[in-house]
Amino acid sequence: MLELGTIVLADERVRLRPLLVSDAAALALAGGESREHYRYNPVPDGLADAEAWIAHALAARDAGARYPFVIEWQGRVVGSTSYYDYQPWQWYRGSPLQRSDRPDAVEIGYTWLAASAQRTDCNTRAKLLLMTHAFEIWQVHRVSLRADARNERSRRAMERLGARLDGVLRAHTWALDGGVRDSAFYSILAAEWPAVKAGLEARLTVR
Repeated sequence: MLELGTIVLADERVRLRPLLVSDAAALALAGGESREHYRYNPVPDGLADAEAWIAHALAARDAGARYPFVIEWQGRVVGSTSYYDYQPWQWYRGSPLQRSDRPDAVEIGYTWLAASAQRTDCNTRAKLLLMTHAFEIWQVHRVSLRADARNERSRRAMERLGARLDGVLRAHTWALDGGVRDSAFYSILAAEWPAVKAGLEARLTVR
């Protein structure tokens, strides 16, 4: 199991820090601002749900499957995001590319924001921090993102980040509405990162 250590990522407006049990009340407040855009995403609804949501996220962290963050925007908790599906690849024996201290690829997901942080620069800044760490510190080969194929809002957001559609995996997993969902998978490759980063920084400059 890969140990990622303590990761805190920040710029002048957004701070990502590890999720804590004590974040339940703040996340419940953030998730309760408006439920309008949470049709496809599991977002805490009330304090008891926030406590259960955090327990699930931290159990996945302890199993080495997920690294959950709290998103702080302008000094207040407005949501969460995570690294997940991360491990060093098992290269062929003797490969100089083999690593054990960081992942070869990572996925970013479980992202949600309070209504007041949506359609601001918060998500762009958070993703820029996460991808900069992944590509420039870990030197991953790929950052992936996914969404329910029906979630046009999330899919357009991924495309605005510069991610490319890899394809749609049919009947991929359970859906929040009780059915079985198709998942749209997107990615950014290491070779694409400099242009993607420049585009994100340019977007933040003109805001």
